[in-house]
Amino acid sequence: MNTPFSFLVVLMFSFLSTMLIVGFLIRAKVRIVQKYLFPSSLLGGLVGLAIVNFKPFHIDPKIFEAFTFHFFNISFISIGLTPTSPEEKLSKKESKDSFKGSLWMALIEGVVFPAQAVVGGILVILFVTLGMRLHNAFGFLLPLGFEEGPGQALSFGRVWETMGFQNAATIGITYAILGFMFAIFVGVPLVNWGIRKGLAREGKAGLPEEFLKGFYAPEKRQEVPLRLTTHPANVESLAFQLALVGLVYGLTYFVVKYLGVLMGGSNARLAWGFFFLFGMVIAMGVRYIMGLLKIEYLINVTLQRRITGFSVDYLIVATGCAIQLEIISKALIPILAISIAGGLLTLWVVIYLGRRLQSYNLERIAAIYGTVTGTVSTGLLLLRIVDPEFKTPVPKEVGFMNIFAVPIIFVLTYVVNKGPFWWHLGTLEMVGIFTAFTALFVFLIKIFGLVKERRF
Repeated sequence: MNTPFSFLVVLMFSFLSTMLIVGFLIRAKVRIVQKYLFPSSLLGGLVGLAIVNFKPFHIDPKIFEAFTFHFFNISFISIGLTPTSPEEKLSKKESKDSFKGSLWMALIEGVVFPAQAVVGGILVILFVTLGMRLHNAFGFLLPLGFEEGPGQALSFGRVWETMGFQNAATIGITYAILGFMFAIFVGVPLVNWGIRKGLAREGKAGLPEEFLKGFYAPEKRQEVPLRLTTHPANVESLAFQLALVGLVYGLTYFVVKYLGVLMGGSNARLAWGFFFLFGMVIAMGVRYIMGLLKIEYLINVTLQRRITGFSVDYLIVATGCAIQLEIISKALIPILAISIAGGLLTLWVVIYLGRRLQSYNLERIAAIYGTVTGTVSTGLLLLRIVDPEFKTPVPKEVGFMNIFAVPIIFVLTYVVNKGPFWWHLGTLEMVGIFTAFTALFVFLIKIFGLVKERRF
């Protein structure tokens, strides 16, 4: 029987929601999952991956790529709309050290991104020499998946597909999922090792049961302070916050679309890959204009952050559901080899430079390691093990890190996109460029005096 309206998008959202609840139930009941702090979204995505690929009923995984793309953009727009709350502003005493901490973490992103690209490029050259047919940009999806996360790997992967790299989007989000595995199976033991060594500023503290299980018992339920900015008799506050996100999304769409018309050709395709960045900048512009009009107070910080978290959760679920095992199986060996080599190099870089910080070594190592193998949310998850009550300034530093990281990542992402496809550089030439970038950011870390003698 034909339905009077199209239900496809709503049913797929329902499927993602069901997978998220399944992941939630697994986290609540399975001890090993609690031990490694698997997020419900990742668990749900893995269950969805199995269902979509083993086909008890037909679902086209391509639709989940669209969900991943849009939730990724929404998360960045929401970040751009969210002002800093008064509680998060650093005191003068905190400012100097926290400035250095934020800058260090941003520069670590600058070191790790090209280092991961170098590893990916070298291994592609090796596999091609052994007779395997791989696109010359195959290894450069690694930093997009590991450091930048599933949304960016998918965005640029889809652009690369239009340039002749078949299945780049699926390969990119597979790297992202493997990055999450490093964040969990390497990050959690790493942080616990540091705590046992006495490196945590707050000392050893057990994680509360609600943190491990992922929900609050009735007697421990948390009430989050919420200052409504619109009267419910007029418009529900959540609806207004979502409306701001929707406004910015629409503005971004038209800006990117007409910018593509002006740029023309292959540059137009590249603009769509940077949709998330345009969205964040336009969101910051909208917030600035609201400030000039004295109405910035209408932006509810708490609700905007809930929207960001909501988007990231659904983004990760959709990422798992979008992976096509049939495609991945054909390139499984190089994907695993590149991911393992890149993950181990990332671990070594973060520990080597983190040991030479002068304060909050373990806290900053945890935060940045989770970030460069997963997302900022994963970094905060690992940080929470070390600093359960977020008493150190490091959580604030993670927020301020983006001020320095955005231009760094923009340049590196621009190069990784332009090099193989627009400048027609070979894999070896790209490896040389990214080796130079790695050396540059290590040099900057030393020039700014962010690392000194080894602390542990």
